[in-house]
Amino acid sequence: MADRRLQVFHAVAKHGSFTRAAEHLFMTQPAVTFQIKQLEEHFDTRLLERGHGKVTLTPAGEIVFAYAERILSLSEELEARVSELTDELSGHLHIGTSTTIAAYWLPRLLEGFKRRYPRVTPRVVVGNSQLTEERVAARDLDVGLIEIVSDLPGIERRSAARDELLVICHPAHPLARAEKLAARDLVGHAFINRDPGNAIHILAEGFFRAGGVADDDITICAELGSLATVKHLAAEGLGFAIASSAAIQRDIREGRLVAVPLDPPLYTPLEVILPRDKFRSRLITTFADYATEQLARMANAPMKTL
Repeated sequence: MADRRLQVFHAVAKHGSFTRAAEHLFMTQPAVTFQIKQLEEHFDTRLLERGHGKVTLTPAGEIVFAYAERILSLSEELEARVSELTDELSGHLHIGTSTTIAAYWLPRLLEGFKRRYPRVTPRVVVGNSQLTEERVAARDLDVGLIEIVSDLPGIERRSAARDELLVICHPAHPLARAEKLAARDLVGHAFINRDPGNAIHILAEGFFRAGGVADDDITICAELGSLATVKHLAAEGLGFAIASSAAIQRDIREGRLVAVPLDPPLYTPLEVILPRDKFRSRLITTFADYATEQLARMANAPMKTL
């Protein structure tokens, strides 16, 4: 309902980039540029300074941005209040999620939620847990599903469940014969790690540190954002990795990988996070409640169903 030009301007100013604003709004960059041009023509003044790869606000832009924040917030609240007069939930839901949750938990979550509320349109942004947490804290997303315990002040968190992390490797790898593996047992073996900011990367660092293993003693052969690539390299015998139990069940059943528990056991939390001070519609609250309940249920279900 709010002026589209204001929405686009607000996104560009908040992200400091036409490209990132376009990604956030699911628009092309030329379309974003056109909307900004239209708004500047309306006010007959420049609102943004472009240069050196950075977008900054002019004095007039600072004023427009302050009012845009208030107008967009009130517009969102108005839409939600009126829609709540009907029994059926509808509207867009902006969800951020980690890569593992997106691949192995979110499909069933969205399937069930869409069956209940077919008029809801989820818009999903996938990234690592740390990036998702930051975007929720910045109120760019309505809700986040992550695998780290959030401690940012702008976040409200709900612990839904936990998922065990296991060492995975080729069946012929020397580690495959172990019943369990302590941090020191992994020294000297090539480690296929996740990318910095990924929940498993963060938890693995803590596991090695708690086990008395220094960073220099860990033989990292790759740091990867793609879980599929991590599993492929491990299955090809290039090293061991640490992965979510939910993400490797098919690989284990089909014999491509062997999984060995860590000692002591290591778990990744499954957390539902919300912006603390953002207006929360019935749609957002309903999805957060549903996600918390369903993640707990799925975590307790037999792994073959995931």
